[in-house]
Amino acid sequence: MPRYEVRRSITIKAVPERVFETVADFGTWTTWSPWLCTEPDAQVTVTDDPNSVGSLYSWQGELVGVGEIEHQYLEPGLLIEEELRFFKPFRSKARVSFEFEPADEGTRITWTMQGSMPWFLFFMTSMMKAMIGMDYDRGLKMLKELIETGEVLSTTTIGDVEPVGPLQMAGVRRSCTLAEIGPAMTSAFEEVKEKFCQLDLPTDGGGAVSVYLSVDMKKQEFDFISGFLLPESFSGSVGGLTRWSTPQVNALRIDHTGRYEHVGNAWSAAHQVARYRKIKLRKSGAFEIYRNDPEETAPADLQTEIFLPLK
Repeated sequence: MPRYEVRRSITIKAVPERVFETVADFGTWTTWSPWLCTEPDAQVTVTDDPNSVGSLYSWQGELVGVGEIEHQYLEPGLLIEEELRFFKPFRSKARVSFEFEPADEGTRITWTMQGSMPWFLFFMTSMMKAMIGMDYDRGLKMLKELIETGEVLSTTTIGDVEPVGPLQMAGVRRSCTLAEIGPAMTSAFEEVKEKFCQLDLPTDGGGAVSVYLSVDMKKQEFDFISGFLLPESFSGSVGGLTRWSTPQVNALRIDHTGRYEHVGNAWSAAHQVARYRKIKLRKSGAFEIYRNDPEETAPADLQTEIFLPLK
């Protein structure tokens, strides 16, 4: 059986006891679960005593499958050990742990999964590790926000296949890893705003946009263009900016409301829905449109539309 290990960490501005209490309470998991973003209506059951050895958190849904996780060891402020049991889409078990360490800014929490893949899925081990790692990163970001602010500003709405376009945009091209994508996009938009101003280009074409030219999920590397949509009738020069356009295409649409740092929840949902519905997607050219200005909009109200073009 091909084995795998995934380990992710984050620092939370709270004492270890507070972070431990939140994670040990299965009653909080629906708030920061990186999987329920895809299917918030999935059936979740938590035992009456949600934070002791033997407590169970179980789930059942069309997209998230069927499974349960059990607390097997709890050492307050230091360690949680659990057994994760999947029943559908296939049976398997994994060991899961949370370690808590004091850090300068609060608590360093490390989330680890150790398990094995069914032999007939050996070829998916490396991809599975990459996907679980991204799920863990998303979950830890939401856990951090929940503990530090008391809420998680991220809502995903599953749409349908719909026509979109034609569209054209001008922007700045960047390549980076997933960990760098936030700062890289911020830098790209700062540069493109300055160039739009210098070139006197219109900024009323429909909003800001990022187009993903290529994505390597295993290496978590992205090649993208961030810029602004241009009016359909625009035919002028865009100076040294990179230009991109698409005719009208059919695309799977997913909407995200909330902080940009949680937009990955919507992307994960989009790909899970596509797999479940057997929708054949193009390998490149997916894009996201930002419908309001983050400098003028409260984080809870930020609107992002994600489009995955079909083949």
